[in-house]
Amino acid sequence: MLREEKITNAAFLLFHKNDHIISTIEFGFFQSDIIIKDSLRSKSDILTQIDEVMNFVKKHINKEVIITGNPQNTERWQYPLEAIREIILNMIVHRNYQSPADSIVKVYPDKIEFFNPGLLPEEITIADLLNNNYRSTPRNKVIADFCKDLGLIEKYGSGIRRVITMCQEEGMEIPKISQMSNGVNVTFIAKEKATPQATPQALNENIQNLYNKLIDGKEYSREELMNILNLSDRKYVQDSYIKPLIDLGLLILKYPDKPKHPKQRYICKKQ
Repeated sequence: MLREEKITNAAFLLFHKNDHIISTIEFGFFQSDIIIKDSLRSKSDILTQIDEVMNFVKKHINKEVIITGNPQNTERWQYPLEAIREIILNMIVHRNYQSPADSIVKVYPDKIEFFNPGLLPEEITIADLLNNNYRSTPRNKVIADFCKDLGLIEKYGSGIRRVITMCQEEGMEIPKISQMSNGVNVTFIAKEKATPQATPQALNENIQNLYNKLIDGKEYSREELMNILNLSDRKYVQDSYIKPLIDLGLLILKYPDKPKHPKQRYICKKQ
């Protein structure tokens, strides 16, 4: 980190206290190609930026909370977070910090784009990356070594292969990698949302007990469901029992276009 009793560029990037333009990363959450709903700029030290980028991405992607009946519910993110973090680490550690261009992160409803200044080494092609047919050639060796010592990266060139494997395990397309504007662009494409195939076992115990008492195809008013539950709080029953069953497709609205219809009834659908 020191050379002739002066700090190196790597030391400055890793530990500078005040914001500096050299490490700028631009973040944006896009509703469309031209409509930006949220934006942020980071000029922090690069270790801090790892968490800043990750937090921004998590803020703007979807997360499902799956009720299993266990003490802790399961969280399922729109993208595999470990794969996203791997790309963020690659972006920050291998960036060309001598380029006047900034790193850019764009989050869309159905994709995330990471752009990083700095082309691939001449001897490595995109096909080599995708096929894991290359030797790691870190652009910033001191930074890479330091991050390896911290356990943040492994530096042996298997990161992209792990990202591809994690996406495939989630049933997603593999990330699209391209070179443009003297940099590398990586795009994650979100998996198409499937229609939930819910089962009674996916419910918590109280909702499952109600569901077990219902008859397939039979219509129920909210008052009838309240009587089955022996509860008198209409809003509590609606929010805590009826809505979760509707969300999972286990209760069907008789008047779906008018949820507050005065004669609304709920039709039970058994799996």
